[in-house]
Amino acid sequence: MSERERFEKLLAKYPHPHRNFFQRPHFTRRNFFNVVGAGVAGSYLAGQVKAAETAWNPDVKTLNTAKNVIFVLLAGAPSHVDTFDFKNFSGTTPKEMAPETINGITLPTGIFPNLAQNNIPDLAIVRSVRSWALVHQLAQTWSQIGRNPAAALGNIAPNIGSVVAIEKDGERTKGQVFPTFLALNSNGAAGPGYFESKFAPFKSTPAASGLANTTNTVGQTRANDMYATLRADDDALRINSPLGKNVEDMDDFYNSARGLMYNPTVNKAFGFTAADSARYGGTGFGNACLVARQTMAAGQGTRFIQITFGSWDMHQNIYGANGNIAAGNNIFTMGKQLDNGLSAMLSDMKADGTLADTLVVVVGEFGRTVGPITAQGGRDHFLQQFALFAGGGVKGGRALGSTKADGSATLDPGWSRQRDVRPEDIEATIYSALGINWTTIRYDDPFGRGFEYVPNSKDDLYGPINELWA
Repeated sequence: MSERERFEKLLAKYPHPHRNFFQRPHFTRRNFFNVVGAGVAGSYLAGQVKAAETAWNPDVKTLNTAKNVIFVLLAGAPSHVDTFDFKNFSGTTPKEMAPETINGITLPTGIFPNLAQNNIPDLAIVRSVRSWALVHQLAQTWSQIGRNPAAALGNIAPNIGSVVAIEKDGERTKGQVFPTFLALNSNGAAGPGYFESKFAPFKSTPAASGLANTTNTVGQTRANDMYATLRADDDALRINSPLGKNVEDMDDFYNSARGLMYNPTVNKAFGFTAADSARYGGTGFGNACLVARQTMAAGQGTRFIQITFGSWDMHQNIYGANGNIAAGNNIFTMGKQLDNGLSAMLSDMKADGTLADTLVVVVGEFGRTVGPITAQGGRDHFLQQFALFAGGGVKGGRALGSTKADGSATLDPGWSRQRDVRPEDIEATIYSALGINWTTIRYDDPFGRGFEYVPNSKDDLYGPINELWA
């Protein structure tokens, strides 16, 4: 039995029902924690969870090549055949794409001049990726939690970053004040699921002035006095609290917030100059890449950063309205932002040494239709897509897998499982790179049925793309 046949047999045993996202309950446990997870109320209101009992496959060998992850979600779904699985369609593809083949990798240098010139040796492109669904919110969440959001455990499933945060919590050292899981330009990011709210993404929109709300209008001296008075009045109720863990968790939030205030290390990592911003493209995405790079360089406890970069939903005018490639949200204008920010981040991280320890993953939720564009001048939703990897020991300068001449389906999977790469495989790859056993099953979930980090991993349905390091 081939690997593909084995996968299809297991998939028949464990089907993926693609129920419409809007048919889910309107207010779920996930919604609850997403709203209050980043604040004190989330910790106070959340019920205690019992200590986690875990099980895992002891025969699994993790790669353990990276310490950190930067996860870039290209929300809206970029066209794979116009970007990292480039196809030149006669009579359709604009000449301004200027495709070039460098080290066997064809990239549209008219869109990605910096990546093509500066970063190909560090990039590994996986072209055999395929999504499970074509609904934006469903597929975007799927990419972040590594499972079907509409399935039985979808409502309680944590963000991949939250799993990293809970796994790496014990490795934090005294004096590290940055959040373990940082989400930049990601107000809609999936939350901690059923995990405690301390493992929620810390959501921030980068600004030159730095992290918001880290000073007090009354001044630092008066703020220190007020905080000292607060501690003197109720430390007895906060520390080893007779009121239980909820109050202790509240105190943890106070201490975490306090550590970010009037802190020059925080200001240096989260603030930036106009010149640095311009070097990263002077855009919201570029600023997020800049802050991500500075945060990793600070070494203050952040292990997972999610950056969300949207507006790739190009059902019309994908090459620009009326042939104007310099205006509007089209593949050229969006590609330029991605090229400037991502290239600068990778180059700076390589220069300061943090790229060696940081796995960078770039994905969309799905791809876009292939061949000629539609009557509206765009491309619609399509399952075939790509994933981009760099850093964390990944061997770059190559593409894994290939698609048919029109990019419609995988021709060569390019990895040992001999099938399409799925979001769950990318999730397993991230965990393995960080030394996390992706077959782990936690028994602290609300249903007590056992929560798998990667669904059906006990049956080896999904697994890491080890070829990225081979």
